[in-house]
Amino acid sequence: MGQKIIRFSDLTGKHAESDGDLVRIVVLQHPDLTDGPVEIDALAGELDGVRELALDLVTVELHHPDRAEPQTVVMEAGTFDRLASAAPMAEVLRGARPAARSAGHGAAAATHRERVDYASLEHAGRPHKGRTTEAERQTVQRHLDEINERLAAEGVRTIDLENVEHVTRYGLDTLALETGVMHG
Repeated sequence: MGQKIIRFSDLTGKHAESDGDLVRIVVLQHPDLTDGPVEIDALAGELDGVRELALDLVTVELHHPDRAEPQTVVMEAGTFDRLASAAPMAEVLRGARPAARSAGHGAAAATHRERVDYASLEHAGRPHKGRTTEAERQTVQRHLDEINERLAAEGVRTIDLENVEHVTRYGLDTLALETGVMHG
Protein backbone atom coordinates (compact mmCIF):
# COMPACT_ATOMS: atom_id res chain seq x y z
CA MET A 1 0.00 0.00 0.00
CA GLY A 2 1.37 3.49 -0.88
CA GLN A 3 1.13 6.75 0.93
CA LYS A 4 0.47 10.14 -0.47
CA ILE A 5 1.66 13.28 1.26
CA ILE A 6 -0.57 16.26 0.70
CA ARG A 7 1.18 19.60 1.06
CA PHE A 8 -0.65 22.85 1.60
CA SER A 9 -0.02 26.50 2.34
CA ASP A 10 0.21 27.33 6.03
CA LEU A 11 -1.08 30.81 5.15
CA THR A 12 -4.25 29.96 3.24
CA GLY A 13 -4.71 26.20 3.58
CA LYS A 14 -4.72 25.85 -0.23
CA HIS A 15 -3.45 22.58 -1.66
CA ALA A 16 -0.06 22.50 -3.41
CA GLU A 17 0.05 20.41 -6.58
CA SER A 18 3.77 19.71 -6.06
CA ASP A 19 6.56 20.52 -3.65
CA GLY A 20 7.93 22.93 -6.27
CA ASP A 21 4.88 25.16 -5.75
CA LEU A 22 5.77 25.85 -2.12
CA VAL A 23 8.07 28.51 -0.74
CA ARG A 24 9.63 27.84 2.66
CA ILE A 25 9.35 30.89 4.92
CA VAL A 26 11.51 31.16 8.03
CA VAL A 27 9.96 33.56 10.52
CA LEU A 28 12.88 34.98 12.50
CA GLN A 29 11.05 37.54 14.62
CA HIS A 30 7.39 38.19 15.35
CA PRO A 31 5.64 39.53 18.46
CA ASP A 32 3.78 36.19 18.85
CA LEU A 33 6.95 34.09 18.39
CA THR A 34 8.15 32.88 21.78
CA ASP A 35 10.48 29.93 21.17
CA GLY A 36 12.75 31.12 18.39
CA PRO A 37 12.47 30.95 14.58
CA VAL A 38 9.85 28.73 12.90
CA GLU A 39 9.23 27.53 9.32
CA ILE A 40 6.00 27.73 7.39
CA ASP A 41 5.12 26.99 3.77
CA ALA A 42 3.19 29.14 1.31
CA LEU A 43 2.28 28.91 -2.35
CA ALA A 44 4.58 31.09 -4.44
CA GLY A 45 1.62 33.06 -5.82
CA GLU A 46 0.58 34.01 -2.29
CA LEU A 47 3.83 35.91 -1.89
CA ASP A 48 3.52 38.09 -5.01
CA GLY A 49 4.13 41.66 -3.99
CA VAL A 50 5.75 40.81 -0.65
CA ARG A 51 8.99 42.55 -1.63
CA GLU A 52 7.09 45.75 -2.40
CA LEU A 53 5.60 45.64 1.09
CA ALA A 54 9.00 45.29 2.75
CA LEU A 55 10.12 48.09 5.06
CA ASP A 56 13.62 49.49 5.39
CA LEU A 57 14.34 48.64 9.01
CA VAL A 58 17.22 49.31 11.34
CA THR A 59 18.06 47.05 14.26
CA VAL A 60 20.09 48.65 17.03
CA GLU A 61 21.31 47.53 20.42
CA LEU A 62 21.23 50.01 23.28
CA HIS A 63 23.99 49.28 25.79
CA HIS A 64 23.02 51.21 28.91
CA PRO A 65 25.71 51.40 31.61
CA ASP A 66 23.20 50.43 34.30
CA ARG A 67 21.83 47.33 32.53
CA ALA A 68 23.41 43.91 32.26
CA GLU A 69 21.79 43.10 28.91
CA PRO A 70 21.60 45.27 25.80
CA GLN A 71 18.16 46.35 24.65
CA THR A 72 17.40 45.54 20.98
CA VAL A 73 15.20 48.01 19.11
CA VAL A 74 13.91 47.67 15.55
CA MET A 75 12.62 50.79 13.80
CA GLU A 76 12.05 52.18 10.34
CA ALA A 77 15.25 53.49 8.76
CA GLY A 78 13.71 56.93 8.14
CA THR A 79 12.81 57.29 11.81
CA PHE A 80 16.32 56.27 12.84
CA ASP A 81 17.87 58.66 10.30
CA ARG A 82 15.97 61.57 11.82
CA LEU A 83 17.75 61.00 15.14
CA ALA A 84 20.92 62.47 13.59
CA SER A 85 20.74 66.25 13.68
CA ALA A 86 24.41 67.26 13.53
CA ALA A 87 25.01 65.54 10.16
CA PRO A 88 23.11 63.19 7.82
CA MET A 89 22.91 59.62 9.20
CA ALA A 90 24.88 58.25 6.23
CA GLU A 91 27.76 60.55 7.22
CA VAL A 92 27.44 59.59 10.90
CA LEU A 93 27.59 55.88 9.98
CA ARG A 94 30.59 56.36 7.67
CA GLY A 95 32.49 58.08 10.49
CA ALA A 96 31.49 55.55 13.15
CA ARG A 97 33.94 53.08 14.62
CA PRO A 98 33.35 49.38 13.94
CA ALA A 99 31.32 47.65 16.65
CA ALA A 100 33.13 45.18 18.85
CA ARG A 101 32.29 41.65 17.79
CA SER A 102 31.50 39.15 20.49
CA ALA A 103 30.43 35.53 20.67
CA GLY A 104 27.26 36.48 22.51
CA HIS A 105 25.42 39.27 24.20
CA GLY A 106 25.04 40.27 27.78
CA ALA A 107 27.21 40.79 30.77
CA ALA A 108 29.55 37.89 30.08
CA ALA A 109 30.24 39.09 26.55
CA ALA A 110 30.57 42.70 27.69
CA THR A 111 33.29 41.83 30.17
CA HIS A 112 35.34 40.19 27.38
CA ARG A 113 34.71 42.99 24.87
CA GLU A 114 37.81 45.03 24.19
CA ARG A 115 37.64 48.74 24.78
CA VAL A 116 39.04 50.91 22.02
CA ASP A 117 42.26 52.63 23.07
CA TYR A 118 41.99 56.07 21.52
CA ALA A 119 45.46 56.91 22.81
CA SER A 120 46.94 54.35 20.40
CA LEU A 121 48.18 55.48 17.01
CA GLU A 122 45.69 53.03 15.45
CA HIS A 123 42.62 54.80 16.93
CA ALA A 124 43.73 58.31 18.00
CA GLY A 125 41.75 61.13 16.46
CA ARG A 126 38.71 59.05 15.53
CA PRO A 127 35.43 60.72 16.41
CA HIS A 128 34.03 59.19 19.59
CA LYS A 129 31.72 59.98 22.42
CA GLY A 130 33.20 60.58 25.81
CA ARG A 131 36.12 62.62 26.94
CA THR A 132 39.41 62.86 25.14
CA THR A 133 42.18 61.67 27.44
CA GLU A 134 45.48 63.44 27.85
CA ALA A 135 47.17 60.37 26.33
CA GLU A 136 45.04 60.69 23.17
CA ARG A 137 45.77 64.42 22.99
CA GLN A 138 49.51 63.74 23.15
CA THR A 139 49.30 61.05 20.45
CA VAL A 140 47.39 63.43 18.16
CA GLN A 141 49.80 66.29 18.88
CA ARG A 142 52.86 64.13 18.08
CA HIS A 143 51.45 62.34 15.02
CA LEU A 144 48.85 64.69 13.53
CA ASP A 145 49.87 64.25 9.87
CA GLU A 146 50.04 60.46 10.16
CA ILE A 147 46.69 60.32 11.98
CA ASN A 148 45.03 62.56 9.38
CA GLU A 149 46.35 60.30 6.59
CA ARG A 150 44.83 57.26 8.35
CA LEU A 151 41.52 59.03 8.99
CA ALA A 152 41.28 60.15 5.36
CA ALA A 153 42.05 56.61 4.15
CA GLU A 154 39.28 55.29 6.44
CA GLY A 155 36.83 57.85 5.06
CA VAL A 156 36.56 59.54 8.47
CA ARG A 157 36.72 63.29 9.03
CA THR A 158 40.27 64.52 9.53
CA ILE A 159 41.45 66.76 12.35
CA ASP A 160 41.27 70.32 11.07
CA LEU A 161 43.44 73.03 12.64
CA GLU A 162 40.85 75.60 11.49
CA ASN A 163 38.14 73.83 13.50
CA VAL A 164 38.07 75.36 16.99
CA GLU A 165 36.43 72.26 18.44
CA HIS A 166 39.22 70.01 17.08
CA VAL A 167 41.93 72.40 18.27
CA THR A 168 40.40 72.51 21.75
CA ARG A 169 39.66 68.77 21.96
CA TYR A 170 43.20 67.74 21.05
CA GLY A 171 45.10 70.67 22.60
CA LEU A 172 46.41 71.90 19.25
CA ASP A 173 46.41 75.62 20.11
CA THR A 174 50.18 76.03 19.78
CA LEU A 175 50.35 74.15 16.48
CA ALA A 176 47.43 76.13 15.06
CA LEU A 177 49.16 79.39 16.05
CA GLU A 178 52.54 78.23 14.68
CA THR A 179 51.05 77.33 11.32
CA GLY A 180 49.21 80.65 11.17
CA VAL A 181 45.80 78.99 10.92
CA MET A 182 44.57 80.58 14.15
CA HIS A 183 45.50 84.00 15.35
CA GLY A 184 46.28 84.68 18.99
